[in-house]
Amino acid sequence: MIDLRLLREDPDRVRASQRARGEDVALVDALLSADERRRSSGVRFDELRSEQKALGKLIPKATPEERAVLLQKAEQLKTDVKAAEAEQNEADETAKRLLLQLGNIVHPDVPVGGEEDFVVLETHGTIRDFAAEGFEPKDHLELGEALGAIDVERGAKVSGSRFYYLTGVGALLELALVNAAIAQATEAGFIPMLTPALVRPRAMEGTGFLGQAAENVYHLEKDDYYLVGTSEVPLAAYHMDEIIDADKLPLRYAGFSPCFRREAGTYGKDTRGIFRVHQFDKVEMFSYVAPEDAESEHKRLLEWEKQWLTSLELPFQVIDVATGDLGASASRKYDCEAWIPTQGKYRELTSTSNCDGFQARRLSVRMRDERDGKKVVQPLATLNGTLCAVPRTIVAILENHQLADGSVRVPEVLRPYLGGREVLEPISR
Repeated sequence: MIDLRLLREDPDRVRASQRARGEDVALVDALLSADERRRSSGVRFDELRSEQKALGKLIPKATPEERAVLLQKAEQLKTDVKAAEAEQNEADETAKRLLLQLGNIVHPDVPVGGEEDFVVLETHGTIRDFAAEGFEPKDHLELGEALGAIDVERGAKVSGSRFYYLTGVGALLELALVNAAIAQATEAGFIPMLTPALVRPRAMEGTGFLGQAAENVYHLEKDDYYLVGTSEVPLAAYHMDEIIDADKLPLRYAGFSPCFRREAGTYGKDTRGIFRVHQFDKVEMFSYVAPEDAESEHKRLLEWEKQWLTSLELPFQVIDVATGDLGASASRKYDCEAWIPTQGKYRELTSTSNCDGFQARRLSVRMRDERDGKKVVQPLATLNGTLCAVPRTIVAILENHQLADGSVRVPEVLRPYLGGREVLEPISR
């Protein structure tokens, strides 16, 4: 959630942010009104309680005649205090509910617009000219089936559409990717984590996934658990309700977990193969930093993502995601999109978001610092970055490193994790 002081002091900035996101600007005024009501009802409650306490001290000292009047007044005050408390609680709940609906304040440099209004910041690598090499590239599913690596037919038979099996070298390729990604993250100072796939509502809501993203979240109603769509959720909630000393920051974690997404609203999109699926594994970077270090940490996360994709020898571009495509928690987001030859375009492989104090406020994760000789406790900043979303990375590797005979060259960074194998060969069925 945003800082309420910012809302009170600069509501126009919050309105501009909502407008840029394509969200309801009227929400800002409704929240301002609710906040004012919450504060005024709180003042009224405090005044009545103070009067009630003062009256309580007078009654024992009063004469019998005075006591009868004071007791009658005390009874009325009791009713008034109870009503004031109810009004305060109702106003507080309304303000909290509206505050949770408000997205993070977008960074002033973020391009304004929707999904297609991103700005390309960098391009890396060389796109292969398959025509010059004398053959037409196959798509990842055709290659994966020939390699004995991907089985979507049995995935659909067992679980339905958008499910799959990774078999043989496909399973080995996933393990190689995960191990190589964790090795890079560990070398960069991240603490490896295996995280829960089921979380309680507060963890999911605290990270901002029960707002506009709720339609893509799986909810187990009987137990009131949510299946995570990214290990960002349990990593963000790891220090929930904790105060971290500033000298222990930054804290950096690399989480590996299964991820589950309903993919609502994507009917007919990417239905072939394993690019867009309901379940996949992912290595996710997550950082807790002091607020003033958030932007520099965001650039570091992006650099680590670029390092990873470069090590996989993939052509890719970096985009500055537009305001309408940020998601509720992010103030700014960069995506790295790899070139997919058979689609003839770049597609998202990794993403990194700066959430500032938005998630930390919702999850009550704070830092303790000393300023001007005084201890100060305040929300810190959280950031996340995908290092390796396995199925999409396999798609990019198979298509970009395929050879004319249907085999696939293994990027050097993965070879130590595949027993030194340099090429994945098609198998006979």
